[in-house]
Amino acid sequence: MELSVTETIFTFLGGLGIFLFGLKQMGDGLQSAAGDRLRNILNIFTSNPVLGVLAGMLVTILIQSSSGTTAITIGLVSAGFMTLRQAIGVIMGANIGTTVTAFLIGIKLEDYALPLIALGALLIFFFAKRKVNNIGRIIFGFGSLFYGLKLMGDAVKPLAKLDGFKDLMLSMSDHPLLGVAVGTGLTALVQSSSATIGILQKFFESGMLDIHAAIPVLFGDNIGTTITAVLAALAGSLAAKRAAAVHVLFNLIGVFLFMLILPLFTMFMQWVQKILHLSPELTIAFAHGTFNVTNTIIQLPFVFALAWLVTKIIPGKDVTEAYQPKHLDRNLAYRAPGMALQQSQKEVQNMGMLVGSILDDLSTKDPAKEKDIVQKYQAVDTIGDSIRHYLVRISTRDLSTTDGERLSVMFDINKSILQVNELAREYLEQRRRQKRNNIKITDDAQRGVDRLFDHVKYSYKKAIDTIDVYDDVERDEVVQRSKEAYDLEHDLRRNHIRRLNRGECSTDGGLLYVDTITVIERIGYNSRNISESVMVLEDTPEPTDEEVKEVQEQESK
Repeated sequence: MELSVTETIFTFLGGLGIFLFGLKQMGDGLQSAAGDRLRNILNIFTSNPVLGVLAGMLVTILIQSSSGTTAITIGLVSAGFMTLRQAIGVIMGANIGTTVTAFLIGIKLEDYALPLIALGALLIFFFAKRKVNNIGRIIFGFGSLFYGLKLMGDAVKPLAKLDGFKDLMLSMSDHPLLGVAVGTGLTALVQSSSATIGILQKFFESGMLDIHAAIPVLFGDNIGTTITAVLAALAGSLAAKRAAAVHVLFNLIGVFLFMLILPLFTMFMQWVQKILHLSPELTIAFAHGTFNVTNTIIQLPFVFALAWLVTKIIPGKDVTEAYQPKHLDRNLAYRAPGMALQQSQKEVQNMGMLVGSILDDLSTKDPAKEKDIVQKYQAVDTIGDSIRHYLVRISTRDLSTTDGERLSVMFDINKSILQVNELAREYLEQRRRQKRNNIKITDDAQRGVDRLFDHVKYSYKKAIDTIDVYDDVERDEVVQRSKEAYDLEHDLRRNHIRRLNRGECSTDGGLLYVDTITVIERIGYNSRNISESVMVLEDTPEPTDEEVKEVQEQESK
């Protein structure tokens, strides 16, 4: 039955919607079944570019979205959990992993699409067990994917009879760059290379495109998929923007190289199709896989060059890269846990000093500093998490009673510093809220807030100083200043009540004021906790740099 123009458009768009929904359901089901392991895979198995490629492949296969994997990777880079060089390997692997969808489409299970949807719905709605639900979502998504493809295929068949469409297809055969542009634009619009590859497979199967036009469109699909990474990085850190740039650069370089040998690559794919008796859909899948695997093999040895190049394209200093852990030697934790504790103590102090610089930036009240404050906050969060994992690793070794106590203290100090970091973030958010909502507080109230903040900032820095060189006098000073901060806070609260009684302060201003001085007082409280915890550290001598180096050299042998 011949479809009208309106029916053709609606059927195609509806099929595309069902395809994308099915792809998301399948990916969400796989992701739910995997749990938090996806983030751990990316976070742990990226010690070298090759492992990064494998991790990127695995995660993309699980969530059925290279764009999703890249977005997760950019998030990890932005938070400082992953370096730019580690991210490059993951991005390369994601490009390979996304070809699995094309191979699934090539299997041609369209006749079983509706039974699969029915089975998936049955498992979703009639079983309460979470694992069964996840399996149902995977099956439902799988069926929807093929049903959407069938609808799109039925909708595009009448296009083959249109002279204008034939002319466009012939133009793409004669002008490969036009095919690249069409593939790039369509994928950027749909935000899914898997969907556009599926559409391309249908066009190729129906004879609307020959292989000379299909392969350039395929190349364009790989460029278009990078738009998601670019969008994900717009609000991210400098390192996140560089990771997105690598994704774009990686695919652009690959397409450029393959366009140089386009006639040879096309002949090769025709030969593969003939030798392996491939269906049109599987031919496109093989071309997609060959392009991404070969591109990765070519560029993998140049990971460092790609990282260098994007730093030149996007210059600047990124806080999350500048403040990476420097003293957490994994081998030292296993060979000499006592020395490892001392090294972690140095790292804790460095992190504490970074939080101190955040407090300094907050004191300036310079809006231009806010971006640096946010990046430093993320860096502290990352370092604190690394320290915690390092201390857990040390705890698995045989420790003396003294080292066991020191380990407990390091956990406590690390926690207190992270709490100060979080309180600094709250303080910044309160200032933003005041500006955003135009909340007014009196000059007297603001002077009181500034006086209390400077007081606890000094106490905090003194507490951090005692981590390295313990001093009874400085410890006592921190404790005393903490008591003074407590008294000062109560004075500020009493003055605030008097201003309220005189009608000098608005309700919103009063609430903001109380919240702010509470946050500042808690910074002082944590400073006192740090100083008192350090008392346990004073009895253990710190190893010299030569002793640490000797242990590290023994381990390397």
